[in-house]
Amino acid sequence: MKGILGLIRQATPASAVGDSPADTFFFSTAFADQGIDASSMVPWEARANEVGARRLTAGRGIKLLEELWSGDNFMARLGPDGLQRLEKFFDFASLPANRDVIRQDEHGNFMLVLLSGSIAVDREQPWGDRLHLTEARPGDILGEMSLLDSGLRFSVCTSLTDCEIAVLGAQALDEMMQADPALAACLIALLARKLSRRMRAVSARLSEKQS
Repeated sequence: MKGILGLIRQATPASAVGDSPADTFFFSTAFADQGIDASSMVPWEARANEVGARRLTAGRGIKLLEELWSGDNFMARLGPDGLQRLEKFFDFASLPANRDVIRQDEHGNFMLVLLSGSIAVDREQPWGDRLHLTEARPGDILGEMSLLDSGLRFSVCTSLTDCEIAVLGAQALDEMMQADPALAACLIALLARKLSRRMRAVSARLSEKQS
């Protein structure tokens, strides 16, 4: 944790230290730093408009997030105070059923937490079929892999019912790193652990399907 916190504390804007104009450590600039055209980026604001998402009050959103993450072995380590401090960095929204909130092989700079409802996570195959990987439950996190490594989305995530979600974008994560580095370090470490566990499970399932 000390190592992650140290990196975050070093991630000051380039203008403050007189270095290059773009600091590649920051999540909001990482896509451009890797040569990804901004026109190919799908930010949450664009996807929200496309799928007809509606704003959810922060009060309800953070209450649901606290209830769900307080029972999660990983995210509960943020503690009640940390969960409350997350409110200023998250957007909260309601999402209709049958909407692709995340699409495979696109560049997206946001992750989401499912607060209520159900979302299917599928992998589109080259021959056109969809391999069903899992069904996300309230409290589950989706899209964090692309947010953390600026890579392409691994799967398509489709709402099966009306859903409520919490959304964290790259810009908001950068703001958290500057305004509350201890909270950001904890969140990133916990996301990495959850992501590693999930990818191991997905890899095992894909191996079973191919055998």
